[in-house]
Amino acid sequence: MSSHLPAQVRGPVSTPGTGLTHFNSLPPDVARTALTHCCGSRRWAQRMAAHRPYPDTASLLAAADEAAYDMSQGDLTEALARESSAELGHGAPYAALLALDAARAEYERTFGHAFVICLDGHPPEERVDQLLAAIRRRLAHEVDEERSIAADELRMVARSRLTRLLARLADAHRDGPDDGLSEADFGLFAPVG
Repeated sequence: MSSHLPAQVRGPVSTPGTGLTHFNSLPPDVARTALTHCCGSRRWAQRMAAHRPYPDTASLLAAADEAAYDMSQGDLTEALARESSAELGHGAPYAALLALDAARAEYERTFGHAFVICLDGHPPEERVDQLLAAIRRRLAHEVDEERSIAADELRMVARSRLTRLLARLADAHRDGPDDGLSEADFGLFAPVG
């Protein structure tokens, strides 16, 4: 396991006014808090915050992947403990909600952590089917195999949340120069599944 993220190219950090510029300039404690909402491992968030500035979004996402691959079992346990299972949007059929609740409860009982899945790329109308099929499929896994899959899904979820964080920071910068983000702002990065 490496303890360092890939070296970052120094030079132009990012286009002024972007979310990445804003992220790179956040105070360390604010950056760590924001990052902990992207992935619940404090070590992952610390590494990501300490490695700033990132020259571009691709470098940030590559570093996030590397930090996720380097998480210890304890880091992964901490991150999974801070997750909550994927939720369905309002308007999902009642029968689907009941089936999902039962499957999710069985998953959590079996594996001891929330069901984590990245649903990027799936339109909202397909998410019910995707969630139910994935939970049912993954319930058949052995504990070690499922932990590995959950770690990979967590990595993808963290990437998605980082992308949303940058968009939120870009919007906040356009709305005014105030660098302060509240805990409610981080609610945008609540577990997505």
